[in-house]
This record gives sequence, C-alpha cells and structure tokens, in this order.
Amino acid sequence: MAICPSGHTSQSADFCDMCGTAIGAGAAPPSGGGGPDGGTPCPDCGLPGTDRFCEGCGYDFVAGGGRPTRDLEHPPAVPPLPPSTPASPPSAGAQGASSGAAAGAQAAPAAAWTAVVDADREYFNAVLAEEGPDSGTLVFPPYAPQRRIPLASGQVRIGRRSSTQPTPPEIDLREPPEDPGVSKVHAVLLAKPDGSWTLVDPGSTNRTYLNGSMDPIPLNTEVPLAEGDRIHVGAWTTITLTRGEAP
Repeated sequence: MAICPSGHTSQSADFCDMCGTAIGAGAAPPSGGGGPDGGTPCPDCGLPGTDRFCEGCGYDFVAGGGRPTRDLEHPPAVPPLPPSTPASPPSAGAQGASSGAAAGAQAAPAAAWTAVVDADREYFNAVLAEEGPDSGTLVFPPYAPQRRIPLASGQVRIGRRSSTQPTPPEIDLREPPEDPGVSKVHAVLLAKPDGSWTLVDPGSTNRTYLNGSMDPIPLNTEVPLAEGDRIHVGAWTTITLTRGEAP
C-alpha cells in the first residue's frame, strides 16, 4: 500500500485513490518517524512542511492531526476579582496633620539677612596707609549713624545713586555721609538657592575688600560669603552681613 504526498493511503501505487495526486512508481511508505517531503503544504495553515510537525500550527503530517498545544486564541477565562471595599476616608484630624506637615515641608523660607553699614575708622586708616592719589583729601566723617538694610531681593547692589541710573542701588552710599570712593555700581550681592550669598565686584574703580584684607577680591568673580563677613568699599565704608531681620 502506498502513501501519497498528502498523506493518504492508496491501493494504487501511481495515483492516490483519494485525491488523485501522483505518487510515483515504487514509492515506499515513509517510516513512522519521518515527515513530509520538502514543500508539502500544511492542510491547516498552508506552510510548507519540512518535518513531521508543521512549524506554523503543529499539524502532524504523519498522524494527520494537530499537535496538542495550548489554545492561545482562546485563553481560559479568568474569574473576576471580588469587588474591593473602599477605604474609609481619613479623619479630619489626621488629614489636617498630614496637610500641615506637607505645608511645613514646602514652606521653610530661607533665613533673612541684613546688611549693617558703618563708617569704619580702622578701614579708613588702612586706605590712607595705601597712599593713593586722593588719600590726602579724605576726611573721616565726624557723624555717621549706622544703617541696617534688609537683603530683600535676589540681587542687592552696593553703590552711589546718580541721575543717569533708572533706580538707585539697594545699598546707597550717597546717603550722608557720602563716601566719595564708591562707584555707581561698586559691588553686587547675589542670593543663592541654598539661602547663602555671594559677592561680585563688576569692575569698580577702587576695588572691593573682605575681612580687613587689603588684597582686593577678583573682578567679575562670585566670592562666597558667610555670616559676619565684612565687605570694605570706598574710603571708609564697611558692610557686615548678619542673619535676621533689620530692627
């Protein structure tokens, strides 16, 4: 008994009794473990068969049936989850406490800083000792009340107001007693995100000094400041940074 290329058994050895496909003379039945001849299409999906089982759908070319596989097109139904019980709303006290804690975490404003402006005799004497071109004309003011100026913006200018400026500097050293050695914009205080401050001299004529040193700070360079630092500008002005509101 012969087997045609489609897998049918046939009494005739030349043409299949069932489908009429040419079998070929002397065609021997395939062994039980063999597969289809190369190129035989799978009757289920049409993919050419090269082994016993179709690579596309698992059809068994020898036994004439599909390979037992998981039914991916129709997965088993999943039972629905039981309805969830809604959580009870938090109590008013707990809700207020949590919102208050969140507000406190978001608030925490940076501590206020104040610039304390003084006429500094010690710094004035150091300026005279430098023997600059105008040192012979400088006179220390007999009356110079202390001023306390809050650092209320992110940029605080130190200088002397003039008619050409649209707005006066925040620390205006033209106020009596006017310091003749201060430029229009002599130095600038810059607030940083962490609450600290830096100092920049944008190019003043007589330069800017720190903490009693007569070595000027570099131009156009941010210099970090700390509480208690003393900024020296002009002929006698010292500005001390302190934490806290101005009284």
